[in-house]
Amino acid sequence: MADWLTADFMAETFQLEVVTPEKKVVNAPVEEVQIPGKNGYLGILPGHAPLITELSVGEISYRENATERHLAVAWGFAEVLPEKVTVLAETAERPSEIDVERAHKAKARAEQLLTSGDIEVDVERALDALHRAETRLEVAQKSQ
Repeated sequence: MADWLTADFMAETFQLEVVTPEKKVVNAPVEEVQIPGKNGYLGILPGHAPLITELSVGEISYRENATERHLAVAWGFAEVLPEKVTVLAETAERPSEIDVERAHKAKARAEQLLTSGDIEVDVERALDALHRAETRLEVAQKSQ
């Protein structure tokens, strides 16, 4: 590959690192990333202004070598710098790592709790569980 082409390509990427307490899930140059911030999704391109945000439950989507990839994530923080985005997540799963049957069961449990009428139910926690299960199912479906 010509040197000028490599230099041009590198100028259009930034490093993405997604890390959980257990492992490094992603460490790659990417063209763009969408992350679930606490107040909505953030679209990040090379050269983005620095920021730190809290993560919500949701999907990280990113483009690596023109291929779109997806992760289901839950909670944590993201640091955005012009040449690097670091995501520190409590959990991050690739589509192939998601246990679909378990996610369906978690979704059913959360829905049952929310419709039970029981005043002892922690509604916020049940809604979080439902959102996480739905996100995991959506991301798992993208690998098929």
